[in-house]
Amino acid sequence: MTHPDLGPSSALRLRTPPTYWRCERTWSWNPRPLTDHLLWCVLDGVGTLELDSRRCDLEPGVSVVFTPGDTPVARHDPSRRLLVFGVHFLADGPVSPPGRWALVRDLGLLESLARRSDIAHRRGDPFGRRQTVLCLTQMLFLIWEDATHSPAGPVDAALDDISSAIRQDPSRRWTVTELAARASLSRAQFTRRFTAHTGMPPGRYLVHARITRATELLVETTMSVTQVAAALGYSDVAYFSRQYKWITGRRPGDRESRG
Repeated sequence: MTHPDLGPSSALRLRTPPTYWRCERTWSWNPRPLTDHLLWCVLDGVGTLELDSRRCDLEPGVSVVFTPGDTPVARHDPSRRLLVFGVHFLADGPVSPPGRWALVRDLGLLESLARRSDIAHRRGDPFGRRQTVLCLTQMLFLIWEDATHSPAGPVDAALDDISSAIRQDPSRRWTVTELAARASLSRAQFTRRFTAHTGMPPGRYLVHARITRATELLVETTMSVTQVAAALGYSDVAYFSRQYKWITGRRPGDRESRG
């Protein structure tokens, strides 16, 4: 599958300022063939879009990346008028996602990026112009991500949250029973699903998280090996050292561990 070839600054060149449209009650859209790319994100309201002989129901989060030559046709419900964020731009690589549109699941992030790009562009300084391009680039990647990846199911979402919680707080005394309850799974089901999701069983995942944090503490602080071991829940420094060497291939007191 081709992925968007978007540079952080030079790949996108704006043709118009970022703009919001609260479409008029009698609004309909049937433009001449577009001469550039158009990022078009629905933030409120409902309607319909026809493009390439296909129809899309418009709702908050639906985002389209039109390409030169497109001739879209759109309408909306006058009682639930569309609010659209959009910008015309040129691009060096492919930017329109497979299927031409996607429902961006993180509507809050989409709205924040749109708002930030608008504010940054209005400042008019070089930093603001660069920030605008970066925000728009991130919006395009959001659209690609949601166009090409199915939303996580409830169990996978719970496993994402659990693995993140372990990485954030590896010193906590996590138990498989507690983690399985968080995922609403039995211990056996949780262990199987967690291993498939992360590539390692829960106990090993926790060890990796602890040793990763230990390496950071040894490099970035003046804490001793004993202090680091204690901070991460190890009462036996020798056992900590064995696990550290098992994961990293060196002892925690080696110079490489200290950077």
